[in-house]
Amino acid sequence: MNARTEPAEAEPATPARPPIVRELLLVAGLFLVYKFGRQLATGHTAEAFRNAADVWHAERWLRLPGEGAVQTLLLHGDTLVRVANTYYATVHFPATLAFLVWLYLRRPAHYVWARRVLAAVTAAALALHLAFPLAPPRMLAAAGLVDTARVYGPSVYGPPRTDHLSNQFAAMPSLHFGWALMVAIGLIVATRSRWRWLWLLHPLVTLLVIVGTANHYWLDAIVAGALLGAALAVVQAPRRTSTTAGRGVGRLVPAPAEEPVLAGAAR
Repeated sequence: MNARTEPAEAEPATPARPPIVRELLLVAGLFLVYKFGRQLATGHTAEAFRNAADVWHAERWLRLPGEGAVQTLLLHGDTLVRVANTYYATVHFPATLAFLVWLYLRRPAHYVWARRVLAAVTAAALALHLAFPLAPPRMLAAAGLVDTARVYGPSVYGPPRTDHLSNQFAAMPSLHFGWALMVAIGLIVATRSRWRWLWLLHPLVTLLVIVGTANHYWLDAIVAGALLGAALAVVQAPRRTSTTAGRGVGRLVPAPAEEPVLAGAAR
């Protein structure tokens, strides 16, 4: 009997990282599109204020809590409101960038997944910014809210008429909240630590900050969450690893090797 074995090809335990130059260009492009693409919606001031009034009344009809309740908590002390303004101004981009860098170095497959989800959410958000310009609650007289960044500082925005670096009429959806929620979800999916659920504090704090500083409505965060949910449903996440428990370091689980094939055994 002429028998021989045909070994199955072993799958790599760790997926190859995408080329770093390409990824730097892609991620830089994502941030630039977010930063400068929003300016395409400028010049719709009257429409933005009409939409703001509609959103405000819709929230009251839906019996959502008033944004002022969160702001009142922040205004109990100057230090707390300045911390909130600083969080709004400085955490958004660095936290998301650090998240992507860590995934690239430690979880390449999860990095590709997270980058695709963030790109999809950002593209959908920019489209909505164009279709539905919206003045933030700090500009809406009916809201009766304080522009905490302007009054207490620090502020990332100048006067709307002279601010050429950002579109202040692009409140819906809130990518501050959408990106923060994706950071939390991505770290929960990519790690096994028993403490990983604490990452949800990041989007929770972000939500309270964007509402309390009067930069966003509750509905801005709800819409951002819905867009993220749609992107997560379309872009499939990698399988969880079995070797991340305890250490937080792991590899994709390789598929089991095929049984050796006996050629000529049936003769």
